[in-house]
Amino acid sequence: MALALAELRSARRRAVRIVDADCGDGALLLAAARQARALGFVAIEARGIDGAPTLIARARAAAAALDDAAIGIRFDCADMVAALAQEHDLPADIVLAPATAPRSVAVALTRAGDRVLTGACA
Repeated sequence: MALALAELRSARRRAVRIVDADCGDGALLLAAARQARALGFVAIEARGIDGAPTLIARARAAAAALDDAAIGIRFDCADMVAALAQEHDLPADIVLAPATAPRSVAVALTRAGDRVLTGACA
């Protein structure tokens, strides 16, 4: 994750979109957004997707504590394939993906973003 963000900044990017498919409690996505901000991104759009309502509630609570106008973050309780299909028209710069995924999810992941990072990325 750090390398992907650094490469985007080296290319003089000032804005970044990150999608975390299977985000759980949102910890990884929040860390990625903070890291992007630390690298100098001035506009960070982040979206977490998970099918577990209790985990999404925790993620939303953690995001509410984030106090940085440069970071826009949302967490959606949704079917992963359907949610990733919404990303197709404006693909994310980085998609965080589960280490193993069914074929339908894998195909949706590749269409949802420019760079798909699998497994626990930091």
